[in-house]
Amino acid sequence: MRLSTDHILVSHTGNLPRPEALDRLIEIGGGTTVSPRLIDHYAFRQRLPRAVQGIVDRQVALGVDIVNDGEYVKAGSYGGYIYERLTGFEWQPYDPVVGPKRAPPSGRDALEFPNIYDSGLWYAGAGGPIRPGFMTRGARPPEPTQLRVCRGPVEYTGQNAIAEDIKNLQAAISGKPVDGFISSLGPLSVGAGFRNEYYADEETYLMAVAEAVRAEYLAITDAGLIVQIDEPEFATSWQFYPDWTLSDLRAYLTMCVEVINHALDGLPEELIRFHFCWASPHRPHVNDIELHHILDLLVQIKAQTYAFEAANVRHEHEWEAWKDIVVPDNKILMPGIITHSTDLVEHPRLVANRLKNYATIVGRERVHAGTDCGMGSRVGHEDIVWAKFASMAEGARIASNELWN
Repeated sequence: MRLSTDHILVSHTGNLPRPEALDRLIEIGGGTTVSPRLIDHYAFRQRLPRAVQGIVDRQVALGVDIVNDGEYVKAGSYGGYIYERLTGFEWQPYDPVVGPKRAPPSGRDALEFPNIYDSGLWYAGAGGPIRPGFMTRGARPPEPTQLRVCRGPVEYTGQNAIAEDIKNLQAAISGKPVDGFISSLGPLSVGAGFRNEYYADEETYLMAVAEAVRAEYLAITDAGLIVQIDEPEFATSWQFYPDWTLSDLRAYLTMCVEVINHALDGLPEELIRFHFCWASPHRPHVNDIELHHILDLLVQIKAQTYAFEAANVRHEHEWEAWKDIVVPDNKILMPGIITHSTDLVEHPRLVANRLKNYATIVGRERVHAGTDCGMGSRVGHEDIVWAKFASMAEGARIASNELWN
């Protein structure tokens, strides 16, 4: 990835509002474990190149330097797409006696705030029109009817699919002064939430998942594009296991770093961006793990850029935690400086101040402007998304003028 040599480069971390023509072809399944159904697969694929071109042009016009395809190929499901590209996973009927493998991403919060989670104030998601039925406010959702389980060797079979993704983005950015990135699910987010009934133990299982998904990462970097490893698991594991101690978490994340680095083995570090967050749903988040507990482990991940949630009111102060560790000289920080957690549009001055905070730690050249998470499915209306992006670009311009002049 380019350094911010004469201005702070602007990017983001994920999905963007989809055009209505694509939405009409999708039946949303919802969540990270249920794949959507394409009502007309052929028509969707026919429309996709034009839609990708449109969203790239929109990003360029807004002043984004490192753009993506809007994550349109994921068709409304953050994680479900990957299981169409992997062997080894099967659906099994949900057994309420056995229950899921672990607590939900709100596990610790749910224990502390039972009245919120048992009432109509419980949030299934975080608002936004792009995933109807998923990001909605209401009562606690019913238990699932089925869950995925690993019952065979995990291998990657999505070569044709990722080649099409790459082709569409390359065509859309051709001739433009921008870089392109494609988001791909991290090995923990692919496998850690599902029971393993095939491999000898959990680490062997996750290493096999890492080896499989590496094929997708490699295809992206071989094409000269940036691969963004989406791995919210790195921060949300603390909520998944409410009975863990801090020592338990750090031992688990130490193993996770090995798994992630196995997935990245042999890839060019300068084309790898690692993204993590504390999960998107609107909830108290008072039990999120604090950044200072995991930063020393994070910087061991073999990515050039770390993209992380930093603009919401629960975590904004944690920019100071970066002062307490040694950030390797070859690393770039891409904090979220606009957030999905509110429909309020951040003032450009606030954006500039947030960016300058990080510049005081690693230098202006090693800061990129980013978003907390993908904005397209998590904000109340797409017009708010674009207003936030415009504010991010203007704030980055202000910070750049002050940092370079």
